Amino acid sequence: MPSGRFFQSNSGPKVKHMTELNGTGVDAPLHTYDEAVDWINGLIPFGIRPGLERITELMSLLGNPHQRLKFIHVAGTNGKGSTCAFLTSVLLQAGYDVGTFTSPYITKFTNRFQYNGEDIPEETLLKLANRLHPLVTDMASTDLGSPTMFEVSTALALLYYAEECYPDVVVWETGLGGRMDVTNIVTPVVSVITNIGMDHTDVLGDTIEAIAGEKAGIIKPGVPVVTCVTQPEAVKVIQEKAQQVRSTVYLSGEQFSYHRLHSDENGQSFHFAGPFRELDVCIRMQGIYQMDNAAGALMVLELLRQYMAFILDDRDIALGLENAFWAGRFEKVVHEPRIVLDGAHNPEGAESLAKSIVDVYPHNKLNLMMGMLANKHHEAYLQHILPLVDTLILTEPDFRRKMDAAELLQIVERVRPAIAKENLEIIVEPDWAKALDLLKSRTEAEDLGVVSGTLYLIADVRAALLHQTDSEKGW
Repeated sequence: MPSGRFFQSNSGPKVKHMTELNGTGVDAPLHTYDEAVDWINGLIPFGIRPGLERITELMSLLGNPHQRLKFIHVAGTNGKGSTCAFLTSVLLQAGYDVGTFTSPYITKFTNRFQYNGEDIPEETLLKLANRLHPLVTDMASTDLGSPTMFEVSTALALLYYAEECYPDVVVWETGLGGRMDVTNIVTPVVSVITNIGMDHTDVLGDTIEAIAGEKAGIIKPGVPVVTCVTQPEAVKVIQEKAQQVRSTVYLSGEQFSYHRLHSDENGQSFHFAGPFRELDVCIRMQGIYQMDNAAGALMVLELLRQYMAFILDDRDIALGLENAFWAGRFEKVVHEPRIVLDGAHNPEGAESLAKSIVDVYPHNKLNLMMGMLANKHHEAYLQHILPLVDTLILTEPDFRRKMDAAELLQIVERVRPAIAKENLEIIVEPDWAKALDLLKSRTEAEDLGVVSGTLYLIADVRAALLHQTDSEKGW
């Protein structure tokens, strides 16, 4: 039974207010959805604190709800969200009830907690936040310290799936890394490592081997792992970890493979060859890298079908893959002029973006608008994308950890002589909305406009281009 009431005013927006008790015998400390989100986001200053101690304690206090759920755990540097989208779409098409936990979100805070493709209801989020609030407050006064924003979000997701909507399976994306990420409290039925790249090196390590070791931390005893990792040193780390815990590895290029059959602006098709059978499938998501993500997801689905009694008809697999969608990943949001959004923000993402631009969208001039966060590998990013660019518009995301456009310009000027086109035009416009207007005005019919960089920028730009008025965006 809901623990709140709703009031509808004819003269204003719907107001949500918690008027009853939160199940603990005391007045609910949070009274509205906005208050609940503000409280959770207010934990951001506690930062990223790798470790499972606080989430383990929270789950223990709540009766370990995660132990009642089935998970597909997805880690990797790029492609996690798209892989989650492919898996969710097929499982929904096949008639399963599916929870999907992802981050960051593009439009609203509720996006990260989905059930059967729908966001968590605001009143449910409020109710669960009120359950967590006293536990978080009490923990803050102990040696463990306050749980972080992501830890509370993860706990809320587990409560939602275990006690509110009861999905058959939860598609469960890591937040950062794997081994010490709070999502690693679960034991999945299948683990997925999409790829390995140089990202979050301040937390995960500054070598491919070190980062692979963190991602491989999600591999559990006896639980199969599917991966599209390509670097030999990363493959070795994953295989050694799997061998230690007696887990079977399904590696792209060995246990399964795929090759493209066709591609145009409407999508692409590929042939998949796995250990059990071969299939030809189509996907609408653009970008060469989406074949990697779709093939990895398909291998996961084949394992569910072959070994775990999931009923997945060929037609449902085909339709689910074809209809899968993930916002802000090589997404064409405007047709005239053509504007594509892509959340590439690290070297590997930029390399994939550059290949996809050449592959999918023939163009006269390429106009690129980019905005980044600090402490990323921007020089290596530019090495991949800058050789294609005719006009570069440097801007700033509306986010606390943004990189100043002037600083980004210094990096561009450093690498420009060796890799950029001779007539490259560079515009610095810190205001992202004004930068977007510049991009639109300079992109003619035969040109291509691309917005790339941090998803915090992509979220704002996407909301502006699609006229979405309820965009919240955030991590």
